[in-house]
Amino acid sequence: MAKQERALRTREALITSAATVFDRDGFSTASLSAISARAGVSAGALHFHFASKAALAGAVEDAAARRLETLTRAHHGPAGNTLQRLVNASHELARGLAGDVVLRAGFDLSGHRIRREGRDLRRQWQGWVEETLERAAREGLLNTVTPEQVASAVVAATTGFEVLGTQDPEWLAPRTITRFWQLLLPRLAAADRLGGKLRLGEVGGIPVDVGAEAVFVQQPAVLDLARHAGL
Repeated sequence: MAKQERALRTREALITSAATVFDRDGFSTASLSAISARAGVSAGALHFHFASKAALAGAVEDAAARRLETLTRAHHGPAGNTLQRLVNASHELARGLAGDVVLRAGFDLSGHRIRREGRDLRRQWQGWVEETLERAAREGLLNTVTPEQVASAVVAATTGFEVLGTQDPEWLAPRTITRFWQLLLPRLAAADRLGGKLRLGEVGGIPVDVGAEAVFVQQPAVLDLARHAGL
C-alpha cells in the first residue's frame, strides 16, 4: 500500500510539474528533463509513469477536465437560481484559471494545434453553459433571447478572458467578470421571474468582491447602476 501511495504521489507531482512547465514554456518547447527536475524525480521515474511528453500532456488535460467537472457540478444542483449559478460558475472558472496551473495548462493544451487528439476543455465548458441556459429557459428565466444566443456570448467572452488572461491577469479578475455580467444580464434576464435580484458574482454565498453586491434587474430590463458606480 505504501508503495502504491508513493507511486500515486510521484504521478501527481509529475502532472503538476508538467502543467507548470507547459504553462511557462509552452507544450512544443517544454522538455521532459525540466519536468522531471521540477518534480524532483529521475528521468527513469518519469518514463515509468509516462511514455512521452504527449502522454504527460494528456494526463494534465484529464486532471484539468476533472477539476472543471467538479467546478461546474458544484453549480448544477436543483436548488437556487439557474442564472445565478451560471454567473457564479464563471467567476469560479476565472479564479481557477488564475490560480490553478493544472486547470490553466489544460485549457491551453486543449487549444494547441499539435494536440488535436486530446480533450477539449473549452467544448466541455461550452456544453455545460448550453445545458445551464436551456434549464434557465425552461424555468422562464430568460427574457426575449434564446439559450443558443446567450451561450454564444458567454462562451466567447469567458474563453476570450481565458486566452487574454495568460498575458494579463486583469482579464481574469473578479472586476472583469463582474463588468461582463453587468452588461449582459439586463438583456437576457426575465426580471419578473427573478424576484428582481441577481448578484453579479458570489462564491459560496459571499460576494466575490466589494462591487459584486446584489444587482437589481428592473422592467424594462435595466440595471440599477447607482449601486455599482465604482465598477
